[in-house]
Amino acid sequence: MGTLSNKVALVTGAGQGVGLGIAQAFADAGANLVITGRDAAKLEGAAAGLRAQGATVLVVPGDSRERASARAAVAATLAKFGRLDILVNNAQSSAPGTRFEDLDDATIDLTMESGYYGTVYHMQEALAALKVNGGAVINLGSREGIIGGVGMSIYGAGKEAIRALSRSTARELGQYGIRVNVICPAALSPAAVTYLDAHPDKAKMYLSQIALGRFGDPRSDIGPVAVFLASDEARYITGPSLNAEGGMTMLCARHRRARTRLEG
Repeated sequence: MGTLSNKVALVTGAGQGVGLGIAQAFADAGANLVITGRDAAKLEGAAAGLRAQGATVLVVPGDSRERASARAAVAATLAKFGRLDILVNNAQSSAPGTRFEDLDDATIDLTMESGYYGTVYHMQEALAALKVNGGAVINLGSREGIIGGVGMSIYGAGKEAIRALSRSTARELGQYGIRVNVICPAALSPAAVTYLDAHPDKAKMYLSQIALGRFGDPRSDIGPVAVFLASDEARYITGPSLNAEGGMTMLCARHRRARTRLEG
């Protein structure tokens, strides 16, 4: 029996990257899965791999920016499995590297709506189902919000809003046996690879800040952290943010001046 056997998990933005890595780790732990995202083809590809791991998987394409998509995902989950135990809010779109003076309304709206609003929508729509047996909500934050990344102002602001939301809802929802926690990851998702390939100077800089000396893997480095937070082993943990980033944040003060020069 896996750590999450008989549990049902809804993971947003699970077609690739950290979302898929978490879904893969959940499948290894025995969970039934509902995966959502805007790209139906990527979701189907992800689902095929997850089923090969032995998981039962439901694909529900949707856009995290729309409350109707969150409502539909939860409804489909209950229709298929009859319950919902775990919600992972991973979906996030952004324009990394956009300086504050260059931000336009479209970029601001995309970033906040896909991440922060999407997290609110999915938590609200899932609340009634999570109240039945209690459950775990895992939201995704970022070190870019914690330390203030250059070119990451609106992205970081959105992630900090998610962390604030998570702390407040952890207090409010604890009475129902619902735990709310945050993971701040650093992993080589396809989006991160594309960005770092286009900016090799930044790749070198980021790597120099990682105490463990390597970039993280979504499945083997971030996924197990999510499994722990979703499991009964973390039944007395709610509210905090857990940095899964190889020791980057603790080194930021040391490297901040060099980083600012390099990114400037």
